[in-house]
Amino acid sequence: MLLRRNIIEKIRESLAAVLPITLIVFFLSVTIVPLSGEMLFTFTVGSVMLIIGIGLFTLGADTSMIIMGERIGANIMAGKKIPIILLTCLAIGMLITIAEPDLRVLANQAPIVDTMTLIFAVAVGVGVFLLLAFLRMFLQIKISFLFVGFYILVFALALLPLLPNEFVPVAFDSGGVTTGPITVPFIMSLGVGLAAVRGDKTSQEDSFGLVALCSIGPILTVLVLGIFSGNTEVVADTSVIPEFNNVREAFVRFLFAIPHYFADVAVAVLPIIVLCLGYQFIKIKMDKKSFIKVLIGFLFTYIGLVLFLTGVNVGFMPVGQYMGEKLAGGEIKWILIPLGAVMGYFIVAAEPAVHTLKQQVEDVTEGGIKGKSLVVALSIGVAASVALSMIRVLTGISIFWFLIPGYTFSLIMTFFVPPIFASIAFDSGGVASGPMTATFLLPFAMGVCNGVGGNIAEDAFGVVAMVAMTPLITIQIFGLIIKIKSNAAKSEEIAILPKENEDIFDVDIENPLIDEIVDA
Repeated sequence: MLLRRNIIEKIRESLAAVLPITLIVFFLSVTIVPLSGEMLFTFTVGSVMLIIGIGLFTLGADTSMIIMGERIGANIMAGKKIPIILLTCLAIGMLITIAEPDLRVLANQAPIVDTMTLIFAVAVGVGVFLLLAFLRMFLQIKISFLFVGFYILVFALALLPLLPNEFVPVAFDSGGVTTGPITVPFIMSLGVGLAAVRGDKTSQEDSFGLVALCSIGPILTVLVLGIFSGNTEVVADTSVIPEFNNVREAFVRFLFAIPHYFADVAVAVLPIIVLCLGYQFIKIKMDKKSFIKVLIGFLFTYIGLVLFLTGVNVGFMPVGQYMGEKLAGGEIKWILIPLGAVMGYFIVAAEPAVHTLKQQVEDVTEGGIKGKSLVVALSIGVAASVALSMIRVLTGISIFWFLIPGYTFSLIMTFFVPPIFASIAFDSGGVASGPMTATFLLPFAMGVCNGVGGNIAEDAFGVVAMVAMTPLITIQIFGLIIKIKSNAAKSEEIAILPKENEDIFDVDIENPLIDEIVDA
């Protein structure tokens, strides 16, 4: 009975997340961009699979990857054998990255190098930076200094004349898609476990930031790959728009896709399950009942990811590219800018990893920071990023004109907001740029690029990077607002507002943890 209630609750949450973007597509199909009956059928079926998939995935992640991640993190930290901890972090980082479905989606679409070369380069980057993230926690280095140092290095490499222009957007996109539905729950819970063993005053804020640092690694490794590969280019098939003669053919497409993703997700999840089983039988040894719950959780995660990926790849991706191409080829191209903002605002709520981040923020702060307010700030940032991405694709403006000012402002902000908000903000950037971005917004941008005759690698790619950047600004502004509210409340300059009058950036000022967060 409890399990059924939990499933219904999770599916209700995912319905609320997916419904807005579904309604937007249906509205466009009856007004500006007519869709064939076959495409509407695939999109509708894909939407249903998406809703069920996200619901099952989030339920499974709550009861499997998050629990095991925290216990493994606590276990390896408790051992206090630095070489073993470093090697474990490196191995975990590479394994979960190779398994990440989002990365495969991007690698199959990126027309710069072959798929496996890109995946391996990204995996090395994540593994090395997960190792560095542990060293930061162990040595208690302020995360702001690392962000500043590494992003200076990133932009120094990106501006080198030796680097082909096509590699820059793909490199930044690689950092975004790395933090997907498998990577985020595991890395974030690993961070909680690592920080919990320390248990000092700054351990709470140190539980965030691992995702953010792990997003930098792939950017650096892909940029280095570009420098050494020269101008060699592998041209990929960027068209994902299928042609169906009837609904039966569209239905058959789903039937053929489901076994493919069953195998794909099995490859993705198996290394993590093996890792968890190894730790369970050798180190953790939780009781039988708890471990069975974890295994059931993995099963839900597996089925949820299969449904999710089938829905987005067969139903969402083709519609995204088709609509983008038709809108860009029409008379009212400017509508792509406000439309992009609306889609960006709603699509981020459908990202599975966003739910993981929201839950962890509420748990770590004991409800002091409201998950709903965090998602609003995140949605505002993504809305701005997609609108700016449409301007970039339509005009051909270099991505540097957006990324350099954006990251500069974000890095400066880290020295003025509570440290935990700097970590949450940079984590949020990676979390926001998940499978919905890679499988709907990126194809949408590719369609727009095709419609205006632009360069796919230079103009369409980079939308994931933009989605990963703007939350850094909005979440830190959210943190600054909370700091001002808290300081004002403490000095009795303003009264604490009653619940019904709180604004969208809701925070429990009376929660004692908020004082610690602001004063940190």
